[in-house]
Amino acid sequence: MSSSDQPEGLLKPQESATDILAPIFAHTDVSFFDMVKLQAQVLVPLLKAFRTELGETRANQIASTALREWSRKLYTDIGAQLPGSPRQKWETISTACLSRLGDDVDFAMLKKEQEALEFNITGCRYADFFRQLGEPELGGVLMCDADVDIETVGSPEVEMTRTQTIMKGAEHCDFRYCLKTGGGSEK
Repeated sequence: MSSSDQPEGLLKPQESATDILAPIFAHTDVSFFDMVKLQAQVLVPLLKAFRTELGETRANQIASTALREWSRKLYTDIGAQLPGSPRQKWETISTACLSRLGDDVDFAMLKKEQEALEFNITGCRYADFFRQLGEPELGGVLMCDADVDIETVGSPEVEMTRTQTIMKGAEHCDFRYCLKTGGGSEK
């Protein structure tokens, strides 16, 4: 598709200076939660049909692999277009994502320092939603695994440790970030 064939109003990632998540949201004010609900309306019936044809294990494996590759590429492409060090790119993406989350997760900040950021997510409407659908594994792939892809944009200056998630049945999600400063600014 040439750029002249692109639907009007749809921005390419490099055209959006103020909303780095425009490639995901087609430059709208849709929250992550609303976007996830829209994605689930398509993905859940598709996944159920694949499970009928291929069996649950194989269908889940294919869906997980495809969605992980999509997410990894999405955040890698966004990060590649941002100026700054890996940590600065991670901070930019994380800040943009947090603004889209709104009140759909509850945070308990434990530590916020130059070299460390530690917090727990104590409530998660995403986990509630996917449990109600009976699809917490899909929720984990769509939501929780994206944290790893965003961390990768910040690597090696950002290292995340998370041992549990609400989506997988834990009482809280434990995010622990080790933050380093690199030797210079990447462009």
